[in-house]
Amino acid sequence: MPGAGSRRRGWVIAGAAVVLGGMLGFHRLVPNWLGRIGSLVESFLPWGGVLVVVLLVLALVRRSAVALVALLLPVGVWVDTFGGLLLPGEEHGGRELVVVQHNASDENRDPAGTARALIGSGADLVALEELVGPQVAVYEKSLAADYPHHVVRGTVGLWSKHPLSGERIVDIKPPGIEEGWSRGVRAVVHSPDGDLAAYVAHLPSVRLGLGGLASQRRDESATLLGRAIADESVETVILLGDLNGTVEDRGLRPLTSQLSFAESGFAFSFPAAFPVARIDQVMARSATVGRIRTLPATGSDHLPVVARVALE
Repeated sequence: MPGAGSRRRGWVIAGAAVVLGGMLGFHRLVPNWLGRIGSLVESFLPWGGVLVVVLLVLALVRRSAVALVALLLPVGVWVDTFGGLLLPGEEHGGRELVVVQHNASDENRDPAGTARALIGSGADLVALEELVGPQVAVYEKSLAADYPHHVVRGTVGLWSKHPLSGERIVDIKPPGIEEGWSRGVRAVVHSPDGDLAAYVAHLPSVRLGLGGLASQRRDESATLLGRAIADESVETVILLGDLNGTVEDRGLRPLTSQLSFAESGFAFSFPAAFPVARIDQVMARSATVGRIRTLPATGSDHLPVVARVALE
């Protein structure tokens, strides 16, 4: 029979399981006014599954029935929230586009090699961010044969196998950022299956410090981008970008409230050396983003992500 100490440890594990289940299921109730802790929790929410496994091992070692029962809560919540991402995803077929999103990094020493890697994906659309100086010319030359249509505005660009029109800057510059900051572009893609508006965006970076998560500018930029997409006259929209946030992060609510995102695949894209979160996103309106996955590392600190988008 387990002793009193062992029973107490079992109850501690059970308590931790209940707290974890509550955090996973009710993360929206975590306040964001103090250091944006709510957004911080949501950024790493999928990793709650690792904590579930740790608690499960402890419960088995302690042979605690009460802990095992309590673990049903976080297991159920995690599976309900993220279990679908483990499935292979539906085969839509027919009217679909393959798209690649990649923050190519302004410190990338091999833009030509990066371009070759992206061409190998067979994508119809390639979105790039952090395009600076002579790198732009390298990408234009390297991608030209496979992607004869492209637009670059500021530090973001879109390459397409299909004709483009209506290219314009999308102003997502939040207050307080100096002039010359341009990280949004929009173009209409004339695909064989119909027209769609493609947006490429790079939202401001967030920083984690003693004061919590510094994401105010990212959130303000997301709001501006959300307004632009809401006003878009073309019904079908695809958003590709480094949004510096996960789809669970409430800071991206102006986008996730009106756009769908990947049905399956975690595709953690950052940092490339040890990816812990997907901050490179593919979202859509009047279209379905199927399985999303990462491509092998390039010369960037982000991994490219590729997804199939089924047009409605």
